Amino acid sequence: MPGKPAPIKKSPAKKAAGKAPEPAPEPEPAPVEAPPAEPAAAPPEAPVEAAPPAEADAASPAAPAEDAPAAEESAPVPTSAPLDVSVEDVNDSSLTIQWRTPETIGDSGLDGYTIEYCKDGTTAWVVVNEELTQANCFCIKNLTAGDLLLVRVVAVNAGGRSEPGVLAAPVPIREVVERPRIRMPRMLRTRFIRQVGEQVNLVIPFLGKPKPVVSWLKDGQPVDPKRLNIRNSDNDSIMFIRTAQREDSGVYELTVKVDSFEDKAALTLQIVELPGSPVSVKLVDSWGFNAALEWTPPKDNGNTDITGYTVQKSDRKTGEWFTVLEHYHRLSATVSDLIMGNSYAFRVFAENLVGKSEKGTVTKQVATILKTGIVYKPPQYVDHDFTEAPKFTTALNDRAATVGYTTKLLCSVRGSPKPQIEWLKNQMIIGDDPKYRKLSNQGICSLEIRKPGSFDGGVYTCRAKNAQGEATVSCKLEVKQVIIGEAEKRK
Repeated sequence: MPGKPAPIKKSPAKKAAGKAPEPAPEPEPAPVEAPPAEPAAAPPEAPVEAAPPAEADAASPAAPAEDAPAAEESAPVPTSAPLDVSVEDVNDSSLTIQWRTPETIGDSGLDGYTIEYCKDGTTAWVVVNEELTQANCFCIKNLTAGDLLLVRVVAVNAGGRSEPGVLAAPVPIREVVERPRIRMPRMLRTRFIRQVGEQVNLVIPFLGKPKPVVSWLKDGQPVDPKRLNIRNSDNDSIMFIRTAQREDSGVYELTVKVDSFEDKAALTLQIVELPGSPVSVKLVDSWGFNAALEWTPPKDNGNTDITGYTVQKSDRKTGEWFTVLEHYHRLSATVSDLIMGNSYAFRVFAENLVGKSEKGTVTKQVATILKTGIVYKPPQYVDHDFTEAPKFTTALNDRAATVGYTTKLLCSVRGSPKPQIEWLKNQMIIGDDPKYRKLSNQGICSLEIRKPGSFDGGVYTCRAKNAQGEATVSCKLEVKQVIIGEAEKRK
């Protein structure tokens, strides 16, 4: 047919348009405009002449195709989906969810988030927030108890909406019951002590959901609202006493209840003050420079244990009081170092955790230290018998000496009275031979043998004697001859 040669004779522009990227196929309508040449009488050249307009039409869409990638690069890109969408809290009328920021945000930034929900089994998504939220958590309110909801979070920026981050499973809208549990502070687990007149302000936290019902008892009875103020919140209870008194002491029991579950905790509150004075103080006896006292504990211990007593004395001449004993634990004491000729009064204070009693109890009697003659009796000492038989504390040691070189034998001995020392050689007493020099000083005995010969070797004995007995010690002395070699003799 005459209309078919036109598509065969395509211009280079048409060929380039055919090879262009995906946006290039748009110029294909150009051949569609060719059908108006349907009349058979048209000359064969008509399709050829119609080619230039087709080339222009094909070339005109090809130019935008080249600019399309640049336009796509500059267009804003949506963020990635929000991460880890999870339930933070839920009750019978609201649901709180939280999520993490998307990994990819892009150059256009993040405008905010849209939260949507729908009932399980339906596809009608309801947008919760009219305006975008910047936070990473959101509370959906005014929900119907018993519904099963699906929730998703969509990040929005200049590029549009991101892929939604969806909860892993539908959430039932109902109140979640959490067993109550009291978290008693460590300082309240044993005993809490305050002084009379001080303020008591105790905060006791607890857990439980929904809001627990809190009640207080004192010693098993309801607390007196005139003496005690109680303020409760969703997660703690505050017990407040503006001015503590002794009658506020006792065991307080806190009960936290949620439905059929409950938890209890007890604390002991002890209000203390200064103790009273001892009931009575009695002067039992006085002798020499001493006075003996006895007293009885106070009737009022200040609501705590008595930790000790303070004892004071006063000279009747001066009237001044001086502390003799402090933190004393017994109910009797002896006061010493009193001055002869003076008269003394005594008083005793009670002590407890708070301090010392305001007043002391004074003795009705006065202790008078009389001026009496003092007869000195020297102590009698028994003479100690220091006599002791001789005993060698250091023995003689065997020795080896060289002919012609002076040597010395040593030993030590003790005894009382001082023992007599004798030296023997081979059981023969060594007399006043000038070859030997005998010394004895402070129990150290020595025998000096001057330039011994070979015949001076043998067994030497030291003998010590006194009235209590005698002792001996011996050693062997060997005297060696120096051997001179043949080469040395020739010299």
